[in-house]
Order: sequence, then C-alpha cells, then structure tokens
Amino acid sequence: MLQRIQTVYLLLAAISSGGLIFVFHLWTTNADAMVYAKDNMYYLALFLGSAALSLISIFGYKNRKSQFVLNRLNIILNFILLGLFVYQSLNLSGEADVSEKGIGIVLPALSIVLLVLANKAIKKDEDLVKSVDRLR
Repeated sequence: MLQRIQTVYLLLAAISSGGLIFVFHLWTTNADAMVYAKDNMYYLALFLGSAALSLISIFGYKNRKSQFVLNRLNIILNFILLGLFVYQSLNLSGEADVSEKGIGIVLPALSIVLLVLANKAIKKDEDLVKSVDRLR
C-alpha cells in the first residue's frame, strides 16, 4: 500500500537526499567558490546512497520489519554524513577551507527527522496489524 503516510515521509527524505543536494551548496570556500555535494565524490555517494535506501524502503512496503530496519540504516548513514560535515566545518587546523556554511549542511538533519517520522508511522501500522491478529 503506497498510500500510507510513511511513503510521503520517505519520498520527502529521498528528495532531500537525492535532489536538493544539487540545488543548495554545502559551504563557501575562502576564495568565494561554492562547494556542492557533486564536487566531492564521497559526499555525493553518501547522499545518493541515502536517497536509494529511502526509495528501496518505499517499495518494500509489504515487509514492514525490513522497511523499519532499512530506515534505521538510513538514519545511521545520515548521522555519518552529518558528522562529516561537522568535522569539516570545525576543522582544527586553523586553515580550513570552509569560510561560510551553506544550507546543504542541514539536509541530513532534515532527512533524519523525516526518517524518524516514517519509522514512527511504520511502528504504528505494525502495532495495528498485531492488535488485529490478536482478535482473530
């Protein structure tokens, strides 16, 4: 059933991880050059991996437990991405390339919130199915 609310949350998480990274820049360097996720292969791979996990989770609606686990893995992936951004912006060397942070740095946080909301809705559906099974 693709018409559930968690599908909307997962679709928004996939859009924020896969589409908005090409629109919003991550940071601006000291030379006033904007850095996007497509400029760094690791960031691009992590963002697209997160979008792919969200899309796989959308179409795995028949198995709610695996959908829940995929969302948890996606949350961990987004925390890793967020940690890399924090490390990059708070580089201890003093000669950091980051002079101004962009809005693209908060995209993993947005994705985490959407994935948590999706997991909450999946858990609610699973509890509903279990309660109906008890009545039979």
